[in-house]
Amino acid sequence: MRNKNLTTNQVGQWRFVSRKDRQNPFTEVDVDVIVTGPGGRSWRLPAFWAGGKGWRFRFAAPKAGTYNFRTECSDRSDTGLHDQQGSFRAAAYKGDNPLYRHGRIGLAEDRRFFQHADGSPFFWLGDTWWMGLTNRLKWKSEFAWLTADRIKKGFTVVQIVAGLYPDMPWMDPRGANEGGFPYSKDFSRVNPRWFDYADRKIAALVDSGLSPCIVGCWGYFLMWMSVDGMKRHWRYLVARYGAYPVFWCLAGEAIMPFYDICIGPKADKDESRRHADLQKAGWTTLAGYVRDIDSFHNLISIHPGDSGRDCVQDDSLLDFNMLQTGHGGYGALPHTLKVVRRECARQPIMPVVQSEVTYEGIIGQNKDDVQRAMFWTCWLNGVAGYTYGANGLWQLNRAEKPYGPSPHGCSWGNCSWQDAARLPGSALLGRAKQLLMQYPWWRFQPHPEWTGTPGTDENWESPQAAGVPGQVMVVYFQNAKAPWSPPDFGHLTGLEPRAAYKASWIDPEFAVRYPIGKITADANGRWLAPVAPILGSILLVIERTR
Repeated sequence: MRNKNLTTNQVGQWRFVSRKDRQNPFTEVDVDVIVTGPGGRSWRLPAFWAGGKGWRFRFAAPKAGTYNFRTECSDRSDTGLHDQQGSFRAAAYKGDNPLYRHGRIGLAEDRRFFQHADGSPFFWLGDTWWMGLTNRLKWKSEFAWLTADRIKKGFTVVQIVAGLYPDMPWMDPRGANEGGFPYSKDFSRVNPRWFDYADRKIAALVDSGLSPCIVGCWGYFLMWMSVDGMKRHWRYLVARYGAYPVFWCLAGEAIMPFYDICIGPKADKDESRRHADLQKAGWTTLAGYVRDIDSFHNLISIHPGDSGRDCVQDDSLLDFNMLQTGHGGYGALPHTLKVVRRECARQPIMPVVQSEVTYEGIIGQNKDDVQRAMFWTCWLNGVAGYTYGANGLWQLNRAEKPYGPSPHGCSWGNCSWQDAARLPGSALLGRAKQLLMQYPWWRFQPHPEWTGTPGTDENWESPQAAGVPGQVMVVYFQNAKAPWSPPDFGHLTGLEPRAAYKASWIDPEFAVRYPIGKITADANGRWLAPVAPILGSILLVIERTR
C-alpha cells in the first residue's frame, strides 16, 4: 500500500499492533479509525484484523492536503489499538487511471446513470469473473493477461465474489485460493491469508482502471452464517476494500435457497419459500448495515433472480438495481425487454444494470449475435450499465481440469476460461461501447415512439430507439430494412420538421459506418430510411447538424 508519496484516490494502509493475546480477535474486539481531512470532513472506518496481533486500516484521500487519524477500540485497555494517532499528506494524482483521476463513482444528478466525483460520466461495461479470486485464475500471469484483455476491449467493471461462492457446497476445494478458504467451517474464524491473496487481485484491478463490483456471497450463505455472522463478514469486506472505488453487491441470487431445497426431486416449495422470505428480510437488514458502516458511500445493490429491488423489503436502501433476465438465447429477449422497461420506469428512479443475461456459450448456445441483440435491446431501453458473461470464464474453467458439476448434478460446459475470454462477444460489446461514447450516451432515454412501430414484449424484433431529442437518435434494427420489407418499415418520427440532420447506417458487429448523408424530415417530423447496405442486425444513427 502507498503510504509514502500518497496521492488522491489511491489507497494507503496503516498498521497497528495489539498489546493483548486473544483467542479470536475477529469476534472479540472491534477497531474503528476516525480520519479528519481538509475542510473538517471526517470518516469513521472499520479496521481489520490481519493475523497475529496485527490490525490495519485503509484510506483513500479524495482531496490533496493533510489528514489526521485516531483509533477507537472496543477494548479501551488495549493501548496498541486504542487512541493511536497520526497524520499524513496526500498530493494530487497526475496519472491516467480514470478511477484515480476522476474520483469515486456515484450517481448522476438525474439518478439514471453513474458518474465520478468530478462529474465525469462513468460507463458500466462489466465482465463476470464470479470465481476470479480462487486459485484457478493464477496470479500473476493469468490474472494480468485477462485484466489487460478486458481493459483493451473497453470494460470498466468486474463482478467478482468474495470467497463465498455459487455452484458448490461450502469448503468445496474449487473455492479455495492460495491461502485456503476465507473462514473456518463454522464461519467463527476469519482467515486473513485468504484475503491477503484476494487483496492482490482487487488492487490490481483498480490499478488497471477496472472497478470491482464485489459480491459479498451467494444468497444462501445468509442461512448458514446468520444475520450477525453476515454483518461481521461485511464489516471485514468494508474494512479491506471500502477505500477502493468499488461497487457493493450484497449477495448473488440473493433470495435463492441452496440448490437441494429449490431444485431437483427433493425440492420443497414450502421450505424454499420460507428460506426466501428469511433471506429477503436479512438482506434488508444487511443493506442498512453496510450503508451505515461505509463512510466512503460506495454504491450498493444486490444480484437477483429477476430484479434486485424485489430482493429487499425496502428498496430505498439500494443505490442501483441489478437484473438477471435469463440464459435462453433469443427466447429470453421477450422477458428481458419486459423487465428492463418495467424496472427503468420504476419509481423512485435509480440506475438499472443488466448484471446477468445469456452468457456467451452457455448450454452450447448464446453466440455473439445474441450478445449483440441483448446489449442493444437493453441499452436502448434505458439501462445504465450492461455486464457480459462467458461460460467457462465465470467459473474459471481450466482445460486440464474442468470445473465439473454444479450441486444440481449437471455441468454448464467444459470451455476453458482462456477460450471463453477470446469468444467474439466480448470484443463486439467493447466496440458497441466505443460507438455509444461518440455521443452523450448519459443523456439518452428510450423513445420507442420514434420507430413508428414500437416493439412490445412479444414483438421484440421491432426496432428499438433511444437518444436525445433534437440532437441524436440511435435505432437498432434486429432485421435490417431490405428491398422486400414493407413499404413503411423504417419510418421514423420525432425529428424536427425541415431541420438539417445527417444519417448513417452502422454495422454493429464490426463498427463499419455507411453514411447516408444529409436528410430532412417532412412537415410531421417523419423520415423514411432507405434500404440498409447489409442484411442482418444494423444500427441507424441520426444526428442534428449545425
